[in-house]
Amino acid sequence: MDTDDVASRTFSPLLHPDERDMDLFTVMAAMTDPVRLGIVATLGTSSEVACGCFDLPVGKSTRSRHFRVLREAGVIRQRDEGTRRITSLRREELERRFPGLLDLVLRNAPARARVARQEVPEPG
Repeated sequence: MDTDDVASRTFSPLLHPDERDMDLFTVMAAMTDPVRLGIVATLGTSSEVACGCFDLPVGKSTRSRHFRVLREAGVIRQRDEGTRRITSLRREELERRFPGLLDLVLRNAPARARVARQEVPEPG
């Protein structure tokens, strides 16, 4: 478990599993949530994104939890840069550990996002 990075505000370690410790079912479960899938899809088109730049339909504490689930599953890597937390996909590690999985997820993410939006009841 890699714990070199430390969160700037809380001084708690950012835990990233070693590649050999990544579990297929934990990785897949982390990406089944529509919000987390949206994070992965965004990162699939960008090399790095600051956490505050994601347009997510959830509050700050829920947002933090989604990032933590993805990070602890091994899907993303985060590092602090000044006051910003920078997030990137662990694309190379995921490809070595589970060949083709990330490409399959990224290809199907837009369709899954449409289905998830249809499942959300309209207010009123």
